[in-house]
Amino acid sequence: MTVPAQRSATAAEADDERQGLGARFDAWIGRGIGNVTRRALGPYQTAMVRIGFATTMLLFLLREWPNRRELYGPDSPWGFDLATRFVDNNGAFTVLLWSDSTLWFEFVYHLAIAAAVGLLLGWRTRAMSVLFMIGVLSVQNRSIFMGDGGDNVIHLMAMYLVLVRCGQVWSLDARRRASGREHPADPVGIVLWAVLGLTLVGVVVGGKLASPVWSLFFAGLWLAHGFWWLVRRHGGGEARIVSDIIANLVHNATLLVIMAEVCIIYGTAGWYKIQGTRWQDGTAAYYPMHLDYFNPWPELTEFLSGSGLLVLAMSYGTVFVQVAFVFALLNRRAKNVLLVIMIAEHLGIAVLMGLPFFSLAMIAMDSVFLPTVFLLWVERRVRALRARTRDRRRDETAAVEAPVVEERRPEWARDG
Repeated sequence: MTVPAQRSATAAEADDERQGLGARFDAWIGRGIGNVTRRALGPYQTAMVRIGFATTMLLFLLREWPNRRELYGPDSPWGFDLATRFVDNNGAFTVLLWSDSTLWFEFVYHLAIAAAVGLLLGWRTRAMSVLFMIGVLSVQNRSIFMGDGGDNVIHLMAMYLVLVRCGQVWSLDARRRASGREHPADPVGIVLWAVLGLTLVGVVVGGKLASPVWSLFFAGLWLAHGFWWLVRRHGGGEARIVSDIIANLVHNATLLVIMAEVCIIYGTAGWYKIQGTRWQDGTAAYYPMHLDYFNPWPELTEFLSGSGLLVLAMSYGTVFVQVAFVFALLNRRAKNVLLVIMIAEHLGIAVLMGLPFFSLAMIAMDSVFLPTVFLLWVERRVRALRARTRDRRRDETAAVEAPVVEERRPEWARDG
């Protein structure tokens, strides 16, 4: 073969290799676009986030129920006038400042409880997520000095849950769809949508919702939900597909934001700790355990803080886990190991420092990274347990309702 022929063959092979690489890249891009448009990713993870934050807020509202008026109501030291002036300056949203009457406060507080229950069960998840967000923002922005780090996480996640399709599994909505008994016209959904729409019009016309941003946000959600019903009920196949693609894109983008939020929280917390001298010398974990406010179990705290090696391990371990978690996402096994350690750390904080709601909020946030295989295993175990419980109850009921057969003695035995 001559030199020009060899060169042409080499050029042809290079062209074929470039074309093959381009085809593989196009296929990879196509698969990626298909993954984020054809389906809502992480259905079990988003369900865990929904259940976790709804449970956290529900337990918090119930725990503070006896003190609700002093914390967030008309008897609060952070009075109505002070709260109104503060909200007017920073533009925060809370419906509790629409009126200073006790009846209005009781209505909003118990509506927040009902919304948390509805979101936890996954009943009309779209509407309940909006009402849950309104309840969370209203309570927290009414008395800003009552919050902590866990409240900030709930504050953010309550807004994110509005945009994710968190009722695909483990919800009453999913159960209703799977049963096939869902009414095509969905009359309950129509009534709920109409009531919320009339309420929105009333508060906008009445001047209670003066913020144009919040007015447009709620109006957009209301119109989007109505449009989704029309598409499901009367729309053609193409309109249904396009609407589903848009919903999946919004869901997946919000899910990515939630994951990024988790990484930012842990990453910034870890890097800030590195700069502290107490974290550098390994004694930082000692001091919060000896504050009276964070010391519900003095004997246990004294026992743990009495070991210098244990204090050193807790201090350095906390920094290592928080800094390393972002990088551990590149390896599935490392991520799962650090996830277990972080959940155990939050459980320890809940017990040792008396911060159960902060720990529940952080665990609910961490659950977005739980592996699907583990969540499916938990689902199978729960279903098996429910089946065994149902069978046991059925057997007990059958045993109780079974007729009693009288034993007949032979005639020779009756005469004694």
